[in-house]
Amino acid sequence: MAVALHTLPAQNAESKNFNVIIETPKGSRNKFAYEPDLELIQLKGVLPEGSSFPYDFGFIPSTRGEDGDPIDVLVLMDAPAFPGCLLEVRLIGAIEAEQIENDGRVEKNDRLLAVSAMSRQHQHLQDIKDLSPQLLHEIEHFFHSYNEAKGGEFKPVRRSGAKQAAKLVEQGQKLAAA
Repeated sequence: MAVALHTLPAQNAESKNFNVIIETPKGSRNKFAYEPDLELIQLKGVLPEGSSFPYDFGFIPSTRGEDGDPIDVLVLMDAPAFPGCLLEVRLIGAIEAEQIENDGRVEKNDRLLAVSAMSRQHQHLQDIKDLSPQLLHEIEHFFHSYNEAKGGEFKPVRRSGAKQAAKLVEQGQKLAAA
């Protein structure tokens, strides 16, 4: 029996790792997004020349953020995955942010940060504090540039650790179940 990707559990019951569905792989200029009504990954846009996703980007299933979409996750791992791939991850933090759309709407749109459970290169990362300030700045700059290219704005509000990231997932599960 087929299961829609967005309805998979948010967390693996045995390992306690979180599940992530990859939409856009690291290095891609194409922005892909899962469309639950179609149960497909769809091309949503193309980044400007010279821009690409710095890490794999996806969502935690069975969650919903305040913007109405599943909670976004940027996953650090050794090599890019592919759209639709299911990964187990360890949350290490969050960039809590407001996103201003080109029509002026302001929405809370956090970006969780995670490490693939299979990663060898990033296994030492346990919390956002383990990332260099330069890398965090570059990740925030990517989201700022990405939104600016679409006519919007990305405003980081605060950086949070692994415990707060897990709380954001818990809140997202409650929103999705409501």
